[in-house]
Amino acid sequence: MEELEGKVAVITGGGSGIGRASAIALAGAGVRIVVSDIDPGRCDDVTSEINAAGGRAVGQACDVTSDADMASLRDRALSEFGGVDIVMNNVGVLVFGRPENIPIAAWQRIVDTNLLSIARSISVFLPDLLAQGSGHFINTASTAGLYGYSFERLPYSATKGAVVALTEALALYCVPQGVGVTLLCPGPVATNIAEQMQVFGEIGPIQAPELEMLDPSVVGDQVLDAIRKEIFFVPTHPEVHEILIERAKDPEGFLKRHIDLMGSAGSSDD
Repeated sequence: MEELEGKVAVITGGGSGIGRASAIALAGAGVRIVVSDIDPGRCDDVTSEINAAGGRAVGQACDVTSDADMASLRDRALSEFGGVDIVMNNVGVLVFGRPENIPIAAWQRIVDTNLLSIARSISVFLPDLLAQGSGHFINTASTAGLYGYSFERLPYSATKGAVVALTEALALYCVPQGVGVTLLCPGPVATNIAEQMQVFGEIGPIQAPELEMLDPSVVGDQVLDAIRKEIFFVPTHPEVHEILIERAKDPEGFLKRHIDLMGSAGSSDD
């Protein structure tokens, strides 16, 4: 999608972090933006920022676990701008705890938010994109969905791994029909995802990939580039490619090295 001027993008989780940065980057390229967030105040802040800079944006409060809210989000885009060309599914929540301490209710919440929200988005937005024979989906997964580097965020890793598989299969279906698909896999990025974090029990030091912390604006530019060039796989950190090659060459050794790095962190006797 080389020509973006006048296109319409719907961005969930657009009130902060990667969603906000992507909205600003796309607006700078002439895309009209529907900023969606569960927090209406954040929607207003981002839309005001875009409109003050000469772009066009509207905000819509949306709970991505609600079928009705997702349908209303589409309807708002259609009523304001007459169509939808780009859909960015960017909502994500975190749960921390030892695997045996995380309750099923927490699993259900994170599956509904991180994974089923994308299923809702596909159901709501994909028919129109297929009908017009053009458009682009961007699904935000995570480095945590590509390889294991921690145990204390098991539901998050599981849902983001599912987003990876879902998005690749979605590309197989959509791309031949003219709809681009991008899998965004952020490593460490300075966002406010911790605000939605639940912690169960004592977990000790939180493990993180050994990657540089990025400003969200860097990722926003990567999203813009991916849409323009129709790139499927976008890890925010280029070195992730080499990590995945290492893992593919020796999965047993790769896992053992990560287990050794964690040392006794997984012991239940501390």
